[in-house]
Amino acid sequence: MDNKKSLKKIIITILMALFGILFMTPFLWMISASMKPELDVFVFPIQWIPKHFNLIENYKTVWTTKFPLYYWNSIKVSVITTALSVLFSSMAAYAFSKIKFRGSTVLFVLVLAIYMIPSQAILVPQFLLLRSMHLYDTHLGLILLGSFSVLGTFMLRQFYLGIHDEYMESARIDGAGHARIFWTICTPLVRPAIATYAILRFIWTWNDYQNPLIFLRDKSLFTLPLGIHSFADLNGEFYSLIMAASVSAILPLLIIFIIGQKQVIEGISMGGVKG
Repeated sequence: MDNKKSLKKIIITILMALFGILFMTPFLWMISASMKPELDVFVFPIQWIPKHFNLIENYKTVWTTKFPLYYWNSIKVSVITTALSVLFSSMAAYAFSKIKFRGSTVLFVLVLAIYMIPSQAILVPQFLLLRSMHLYDTHLGLILLGSFSVLGTFMLRQFYLGIHDEYMESARIDGAGHARIFWTICTPLVRPAIATYAILRFIWTWNDYQNPLIFLRDKSLFTLPLGIHSFADLNGEFYSLIMAASVSAILPLLIIFIIGQKQVIEGISMGGVKG
């Protein structure tokens, strides 16, 4: 029996490794292409390790354009949006899970119903709202659009529900109000879940193409998805440069995930444990 389990585990491990390599192949090709001269990019069979390196020249060309500006715009929008979204979603999740008030269930159902509406269906109302508030073609308008998340509220609410009410009762006996309970008791207990959502929110905002496309016109305000598209229009025939820009755009996401992977694993583990 033990030998069968060991053999099954080995087979599953090998299969997972093969699938992992398969999914990593496009990313590895992108890194390889970003280091090659243009003539070697589409050489077949693929030269995974370039015979002739053009690494410094490719990345220097990318970073001497407006790419640093697009990079900074993405960092600013993504960081502020993530911070506000985590704050508002956490507060809303706490209210829906730990504060009993009349109509809370109906209100929460209405909030969930908003998530069922396709984002494309509300682009026109959002456009009119931002224009009336003089926030169209500004980073502030873009940040406000991403700062309120139904999915974040629903996700974090599930974790706040897992906190025993005895903790809150003890805090109330000591004279703590909802603000203190939220900041010092409940939120630290769901920190892995908050970190998981923060990473996901940052990735979604960093990769967002639709909202910047619709709500930004000034090229100096472009974020990376629009910036790479603009860069590709100017350098469409130079795939080595486009790959270098793409690798540069992905690096922050890899760094953030590597740093926060422990919290992500803990958040997933919390979601699978009741009580």
